[in-house]
Amino acid sequence: MNKTMQAVGFQKYGGAEVLETLQLPMPSIKSDELLIRIVATGVNPSDPLFRSGGLKYFVRIKLPFVPGLDVAGVIEDVGTNVNEFQRGDAVYAMLPNTTMGGYAEYVAVAATSVAHAPENLTFSETAALPCAALTALQALRDDANLTSDTKILINGASGGVGSFAVQIAKALGAYVTATCSTKNVEFVRTLGADEVIDYTQTDIPALTTRYDVIFDADGTQSFATWKVLLNRNGIMVTVNPILGNPILKFLSRFDGQGRRLKSLLVKPSGADLHILNQWVLADKLKPVIDASYPLEQAADAHRYSETKRVRGKLVLIVDQSLANQKTLT
Repeated sequence: MNKTMQAVGFQKYGGAEVLETLQLPMPSIKSDELLIRIVATGVNPSDPLFRSGGLKYFVRIKLPFVPGLDVAGVIEDVGTNVNEFQRGDAVYAMLPNTTMGGYAEYVAVAATSVAHAPENLTFSETAALPCAALTALQALRDDANLTSDTKILINGASGGVGSFAVQIAKALGAYVTATCSTKNVEFVRTLGADEVIDYTQTDIPALTTRYDVIFDADGTQSFATWKVLLNRNGIMVTVNPILGNPILKFLSRFDGQGRRLKSLLVKPSGADLHILNQWVLADKLKPVIDASYPLEQAADAHRYSETKRVRGKLVLIVDQSLANQKTLT
């Protein structure tokens, strides 16, 4: 095996142009880890934020840094204490938030963060799942306590997290109202939303309907503005850690109606990926890929991500020969 591998990363903060091809040491694995040969990797909105330095006061990283939280690929090597996987298995995983490493040919990852890939998806489609779908699942199940009689409003329903949130909320039995721009209304309806509101035509905070849960999937809305839409004891969950800082969450407890603000920092979980697999196999969950790029064009993917106009997910292709194959093959 080669002692080095190619990756795309950055050695200084800046615009998309600071992304460059790096020659890095091949990862070594511990006894409880797997070495994955990456076929495709997802691009998330946090990737450009790490690259630009927008998160440097919140998360400490070591330069050079290789972004990428989502990977789909084939197991190259197995740690001595791992029994549920073997070489050649098609798998996928979410990598740790602070180390990432998905924009590369190989990655070492804890076996507990890995699941076998859904056999009815391609590697590219599978790479679109981990971070965004896990974010939606953990937000709705763990923070919102979503049940079959829940009325939920999902803001930002056409993006990566939002598109999964609509599908997962329906899989959990909730009644889903979703917001998006005019051009995405029909798209969001195809995801299964019971109602779709065009935020360019409607003043959302002025709605008279009340919801048990509001999920702000793009992290742009404040609790102070949107809490009026919550029922008594309702919950607003945001993916924005700044809006969900401890002080704001503490103050939300004194709302007088029992309404609460929660924020989510998604965690890697092979067990949760197994849950996603069941919905994928039952045709209740499907990744939507807006665009895919060769790994060496990661800068173009970052520029598009920063427009905030992505429908679904962006994917980088590391191995073109396998990217569009079903993971069963």
